[in-house]
Amino acid sequence: MESFPWIVSVDDHTVEPPHVWQDRLPAKYRELGPRIVRAPLAEMTFVGGRFSPRMGAPGSDGPLADWWVYEDLRRPLTRLDTAVGYPREEVRLEAITYEQMRPGSFSIPERLADMDINHVQSALCFPTFPRFCGQTFTEAKDHELGLLCVRAYNDWMVEEWCGPAAQGRMIPLAIVPLWDAELAAAEVRRNAARGVRAVCFSEIPPHLGLPSIHTDDWDPFLRACEETGTVISMHIGSSSRMPSTSADAPPAVGSTITFANCCFSMVDWLMSGKFDRFPGLKIMYAEGQIGWIPYILARADVVWEENRAWGGVADKVLTRPSELFARHVYGCFFDDPHGLRNLDAIGAANVLYETDYPHSDSTWPRSREVAEEQMGHLGAPVVEQLVRGNAIELLGLTPEGLWAGGGGRG
Repeated sequence: MESFPWIVSVDDHTVEPPHVWQDRLPAKYRELGPRIVRAPLAEMTFVGGRFSPRMGAPGSDGPLADWWVYEDLRRPLTRLDTAVGYPREEVRLEAITYEQMRPGSFSIPERLADMDINHVQSALCFPTFPRFCGQTFTEAKDHELGLLCVRAYNDWMVEEWCGPAAQGRMIPLAIVPLWDAELAAAEVRRNAARGVRAVCFSEIPPHLGLPSIHTDDWDPFLRACEETGTVISMHIGSSSRMPSTSADAPPAVGSTITFANCCFSMVDWLMSGKFDRFPGLKIMYAEGQIGWIPYILARADVVWEENRAWGGVADKVLTRPSELFARHVYGCFFDDPHGLRNLDAIGAANVLYETDYPHSDSTWPRSREVAEEQMGHLGAPVVEQLVRGNAIELLGLTPEGLWAGGGGRG
């Protein structure tokens, strides 16, 4: 395409710098809060959708890595956290240090430079150490400290990652204390007051030991999101369980079916009655791709039409599921030619573009080229809609595609 629109990516990632919690927690909590320790790696596996690292004793054999230490958790930085800039054949499951990753993973000046290379104007970033919906703090023992960690992360996200140095090009994404819906609602409102319009949530909360979306437990949180115009953003893996088929399935199995949890989650939401009760709610599925959506919508409509009398939804799902999808749900993709060929069955207004920087699946530094190759059959107005227009409208950005709380683009 002669002139391709600047991309607004709705799914990138930040690797948090070591100081995030140490600079923001009260002094009495700093030795207990998340902190970086350099130590050897003894063993690390990723089988059956489960990531299992083990830290070696000081001075023991094994490659040195930077580890997040928090309560009983020992979590190393890995090459899968930040793989951009490395040939695909060299991207392996290995523990690394900050010096071994591309600086744009954790530093704003270098991130903006990498975005320029990739034809990306603005980006919404999911967490790394807190995990994709902040479940690290939900799974912690001390929820008083966990709440402070959630707030510290959000303060860093707004004030530093999306601060003046970002020139409005970074879009803030908050986490919430998922263990308490009232506290979660309060954190949504606290951040909405300073311009945050997106919040992380789990695709399948019961996998975290939390209530399902079919209960009323989440209503305070959902009400806060609706009233503040905050988008509920669900990333693959935000249930602490990547899809897999067996405990011994290699990672390639899960990598092929990463969309599956999004698929299950979307059906949950469409059959929950929440959209009829909260008509202003908007949800999005990050990194789930879109090719699977047409069949699920068609099947959900058939079930709603023919089976709702015995299916447990007749009295709460008052609107056809495909209509609910059109009003409330957004699918996100970065590499899905099949989905784009079936865009009419999804709806161009319900699709967002992403680059997944700096993960191993990322299309960086070729996101523009990939989009041009896969969107060549679409008209210019539709391309504009997919790569930036829908995101600008959904996330309340300026007409130029910037976050208003972060200044202008230089």
